[in-house]
Amino acid sequence: MQNIVATIFNVESEGFQAITTLSKKAINRDYAIMEMALVKKNGNSLTVCDSFSSGIKTTDDTVTGGLIGSLVGILGGPIGVLLGGSTGAFAGAILDSKDGADSASMIEMVASKILDGETALIILADEADESGLDAELRAYKSVTLRYDAAIIYAEVEEAYKIQKEMERQAREKLRAEKKDDHKRIIEEKRAKLAADFEGLKAKFSRKE
Repeated sequence: MQNIVATIFNVESEGFQAITTLSKKAINRDYAIMEMALVKKNGNSLTVCDSFSSGIKTTDDTVTGGLIGSLVGILGGPIGVLLGGSTGAFAGAILDSKDGADSASMIEMVASKILDGETALIILADEADESGLDAELRAYKSVTLRYDAAIIYAEVEEAYKIQKEMERQAREKLRAEKKDDHKRIIEEKRAKLAADFEGLKAKFSRKE
């Protein structure tokens, strides 16, 4: 089964050890790893500390070049900020289905469980037996979350649509505010010009 496996480490250096170890044996009888990203949370953003790619192009070109990259982009973007907070209602807005809610809970957990300064390894893997990766990750002080990659894939695409819509609305609001501000400035200049001309006329009247 194709899974997204997210492991949150108590010790940052162990995250680097894990991605190095797994990249050396990315394909074996128990699992095959397509992509990995080691990320660290800094405030409301995620920084990619290290990454791994099998070099195999997926049949569906994702938004940022890969499912893991897209997922990290969502978690580190404005939607990730929302997911890291109070997101009960938002979770169901991405995919209105039981499976969608399940995958949303994974993204919520990743977004909310990674505390500021913590490190997580996010893996896209095809697992014949979950015990294979579990055995590798058990060597570290960590917590592992696992969800159906196809569900996450669908959710990420929907999340990007929502993010684009949020960005579009933000741009329209900024343009409207700029337009309103421009109108205000014009009216201020018109009032100033009128006052200047009134002053000029008054000065001319006194000379008559």
